[in-house]
Amino acid sequence: MGGSFDPVHAAHVALAESALRHLTLDEVRWIPVGQAWQKSRQLAAPEHRVAMVQAAIAHELRFVLDRIEVDRPGPSFTLETVRTLQARHPEVAEWVLIIGLDQFANLPTWQGWAELLQRVTLAVATRGAGPLEPPEALRQHPHRRVTLPMAPLAVSSTDIRASLLRGDPPESLVPSPLPEGVARYIATHQLYAPGDPR
Repeated sequence: MGGSFDPVHAAHVALAESALRHLTLDEVRWIPVGQAWQKSRQLAAPEHRVAMVQAAIAHELRFVLDRIEVDRPGPSFTLETVRTLQARHPEVAEWVLIIGLDQFANLPTWQGWAELLQRVTLAVATRGAGPLEPPEALRQHPHRRVTLPMAPLAVSSTDIRASLLRGDPPESLVPSPLPEGVARYIATHQLYAPGDPR
């Protein structure tokens, strides 16, 4: 499961927990993006985003933090990440890419998306919005796909950053949308606060 995690929040955790529960995975590998080639805004420093993910996943032994994209120079292409992971771990029978509905709709814009479809099973979060309809381009490419049931959670990193930029204390966002450890880290390092030079 990749993402900018800027910051990581309760919906990310709920999505990963749903994947563990419904797909009987051995683990969920959390991969903070290094260089987000599809985002124009500047992200928080990689070390901060890595630390926040670590704080958010500490409660579950089957959650694993992977720095592969943070440590690799250049744009973070999911296909390149998957190729590398599959080469490093030939013993793994199946790789599942956990994504939200917005990422699923946007998948045909990803670098090398057609090859990516051949390498992974897509696990797409649904929020009770009816049958999952793939983008037109995906219909032309056979692929493996499962759905992950998700309770509606009105949480986004954009809204969290806006709230903190207004001066709301991170602790006011606990228990939802921020996990306690993430709120504590944000407060300690004054991330997303008014005057943040980012």
